[in-house]
Amino acid sequence: MSVKRTPGKLRLLHLAAVIFFTVSGGPYGIEQLFSLVGNNGALLMVLITPLLWDIPAILTVLELNSMMPITGGYYQWVKHALGTRWAFFEGWWTWLYTFCDLAIYPVLLMTYATYFFPDIAHYKIPIGLAIIWGSAILNIIGIVPVGRASLLLGVVVLVPFFVLFGLAFLHPAAAQLASPVPATDGHGFSALSIALYTVMWNFMGWDNATTYAGEVTRPIRTYIRSIGIAFSVVLVVYCLTALTVGRTGIDHKLLVDAGFPILGELLGGRILGSIVAAGGMASMLGLYSAVLLSVSRVPKVMADDELLPSWLCSLHPRFKTPYVSIIASSVIISILILFTFGELILMDIILYGAGLSLEFISLFVLRMRKPGRTRPFRIPFGKLGLALVVIVPISTYCVALIGALISQEKPLSLYLALGLLFSAAPAWWLIRWRKPHLGEAGKSPS
Repeated sequence: MSVKRTPGKLRLLHLAAVIFFTVSGGPYGIEQLFSLVGNNGALLMVLITPLLWDIPAILTVLELNSMMPITGGYYQWVKHALGTRWAFFEGWWTWLYTFCDLAIYPVLLMTYATYFFPDIAHYKIPIGLAIIWGSAILNIIGIVPVGRASLLLGVVVLVPFFVLFGLAFLHPAAAQLASPVPATDGHGFSALSIALYTVMWNFMGWDNATTYAGEVTRPIRTYIRSIGIAFSVVLVVYCLTALTVGRTGIDHKLLVDAGFPILGELLGGRILGSIVAAGGMASMLGLYSAVLLSVSRVPKVMADDELLPSWLCSLHPRFKTPYVSIIASSVIISILILFTFGELILMDIILYGAGLSLEFISLFVLRMRKPGRTRPFRIPFGKLGLALVVIVPISTYCVALIGALISQEKPLSLYLALGLLFSAAPAWWLIRWRKPHLGEAGKSPS
């Protein structure tokens, strides 16, 4: 019997590919991890961090999305659990963090492009703008083209790395095996905190894929399976990458300066180095399009609730996508590409962790207030499982934040991130002053 396909909606593999790029896009971007905590510490962190950070987030996303598989995702969850005020905070923080996140990808793409064109860094701004506005056009055309592009780019990203992994365990020069029992190399707490930020950034964004749940075929079942596929691929690829770096014994400074293309060149010559560099560029393009897809839906649902200007609700007359939101987001990102990778990643995690914490709290509140509501997916192990899912990731976020605050070198971006974090309160007060009727809506529902 044939399965009826719903036109204009994402299906299993397309959604898995979009989630893969929303969360990871391959191991590109973790190069500095090895210089911070060593080979063994890097392997340990990519194994442990998902237990503390990703699995609780995934379980939260699956339960809440099974309750409310609607456009707006995490914004709608917080709104139903904590009221419009905290939903605004959630949307505001997420909107701001995603701008920082999106600005990272054109910056990283330039890093991998320098493998082919060493002088291309001089053209960072025009090339970054071309990426931003090219992706904007793709997103305006519709969600299905983004899903198809993500699936194709996923193949381009992963195949070179699996070739790299195979050569690492066959190449005669790659004889240095990592210790069977991973251990850190005695680096200080500050370096450990930066390393934690790096891994958290490379493993974050599971909730972003829920903002367009209304545009997914059979969303509850499809999300569960797609997230499972994406998580498995991300974890396997990261672990194999850590083992490959440890086996080759490549100099960490060289890896940070030149990225994974130099590792490809070490194992397979200039050809493999070029393929890995091309994969890095494809990864950044896929990440950008997938994350822009998620953030462009949040302003629309906030505008529907009168929390942002109504013109953000405008849909394209032909493609029915929130084109005004996509354009507005692209304008802000065009400014943020002036920041460096390190500055953007710090702002990214601080804002994202605050928004994700509200989602964990919403999970707890909804379980307590509406225990009988239908949940096709429910976090197991009762109250103990619920407590661990809420407490463990919030604690991990606090550890990373404390490490940044006590660091001897406090970049300007740290204070900028904290300023953006606290900007949600005056923004809400301004909205209430202009629209007093939202005051009652701001209260937590009974």
